[in-house]
Amino acid sequence: MSEKLSPIEAIKTKSDGLRGTLKESIDLDNHTGNVRPDDETLVKFHGMYVQDDRDRRAERAAKKLDKLYSFMIRLRIPGGVINAEQWIATHEISEEFGTGTLKITTRQTLQLHGLLKHQLRPTIQAFNVAKLDSIAACGDVNRNVIASSHPQLSPLHKHIHDYADKISTLLLPKTQSYYDVFIDGEKIYERSAEADPLYEDRYLPRKFKIAIAIPPSNDVDVFTNDIGLIAVIENNELKGFNIAIGGGLATTHGNPNTYSRLASIIGFTDTEEKTLKAVYEILTVQRDFGNRVDRKLSRLKYTVDKLTVQGFKEELEKRIGFKFAPEKPFVFTERSDRFGWEKNEEGRWFYTLFIEHGVVRPYQKEFLHEVAKLNVSNFIFSGNQNLILGEISENDKAKVEALILSYAVEKQDSVLRKNSMACVALPTCPLALAEAQRYLPVLVTKIEPILEKYNLQNDEITIRMTGCPNGCGRPYVAELGFVGTGPEQYNFMLGGDRYGERLNRLYKEKQTEGQILEEVDTLLGKYVKERNQGETFGDFAFRTVL
Repeated sequence: MSEKLSPIEAIKTKSDGLRGTLKESIDLDNHTGNVRPDDETLVKFHGMYVQDDRDRRAERAAKKLDKLYSFMIRLRIPGGVINAEQWIATHEISEEFGTGTLKITTRQTLQLHGLLKHQLRPTIQAFNVAKLDSIAACGDVNRNVIASSHPQLSPLHKHIHDYADKISTLLLPKTQSYYDVFIDGEKIYERSAEADPLYEDRYLPRKFKIAIAIPPSNDVDVFTNDIGLIAVIENNELKGFNIAIGGGLATTHGNPNTYSRLASIIGFTDTEEKTLKAVYEILTVQRDFGNRVDRKLSRLKYTVDKLTVQGFKEELEKRIGFKFAPEKPFVFTERSDRFGWEKNEEGRWFYTLFIEHGVVRPYQKEFLHEVAKLNVSNFIFSGNQNLILGEISENDKAKVEALILSYAVEKQDSVLRKNSMACVALPTCPLALAEAQRYLPVLVTKIEPILEKYNLQNDEITIRMTGCPNGCGRPYVAELGFVGTGPEQYNFMLGGDRYGERLNRLYKEKQTEGQILEEVDTLLGKYVKERNQGETFGDFAFRTVL
């Protein structure tokens, strides 16, 4: 007897191309700020999540009120680049709808929080006018494709970066339900015209993530993705891509069958046609072999390990009709963003602004709005949740510099703070067990004096925190990683390398702030005394502590 499929599978196949009863949920159900239960699943495919303010649950329950439901909308921005007009539109949309806060994610896109149900359509319609959408930004599909964000890395940056858009377009669902439900207001496409050879009517078993790295930078944490493409450049010529499969960080506390995994390189492709064909067919293998019974075990990493890397590769090569060439050499030497002013090969200027955990503060938002009104730059989101003002000419640089001074956006933040990352967590994420985005800045402030004590304030140590074990802030590839286990308690992860090529390991369970600070003090003291020449903190901890 076959195993029973996850209930989500039935919702997808019966959804009429992801339409479900979303129109009825939005138009008719005025008794609640939520959508119908099945539609909570479907709305994700349109780039939205249902959330509620967990800080106010008890208060509202005491008054016998429904939860304070709202929606988060996440845009699909392949490679994380928008123009000045689109930034202005996003600014204005965020002022009119939701909380007003813009949030830069670890996947190079923007999220708006706090939208009420009746605001969904006007918000989506306004984004559509700005040529922006949230299609497939969430759900059991390929999500936003990310790419190394610093154009000064290589003269070939734009050529390689364009692959993000090509892959995103290639892997979009064929259904037009996004337009029917949120824009046009009526079903104008026959279901037969939406036949989808990639996703069929069941889509993927779970979410799917793709990243493109341009060495020497691994700012996208390429090995944490379902598919990682690593550009191979020789003599300023793109030779092709090393292709890695099966990365993913999410685990579940107390479930030993779940684990973090870094992607395995299976070979090299030397043409655009081969690269895109390989990427497409990796998704079909996952579609056909992925676990549709237990969603905790349904990501590509588990499929790869079930089939074995070699078995997966053989199945893939049957589908693509060619053999992969052997992996080509590459080296990563950085993962951080390049803050301040930098110039690329063409003489264009780029200014990287530190945005702590991607939360655009009001003074930063005002500054960026003024920059956008100059219409002299584009806006590039980094995989580290920061923002690059790009493609600025020599003549226009002074105008941007004047605004930087006027709004005092350049702060003297520590190196540790600039190398920190946190997920949203409380109060809006329903999965959060502990604080992250609201708390990590406080913890960093308390760690900074310890760094000064050991004269380590300029050491590029990475620190990351999540409110649950799902890994959205990529804590499992940090030198100092903290994973929420409950209120004010975190698993302390240690020993990741500096460039994202090694997972860290559990060092201490359920640590409170006091315990964390004591451990950090002890570890950094040992590091200063016992490290080898040129050894990073992560490498030292991996060698001596774990």
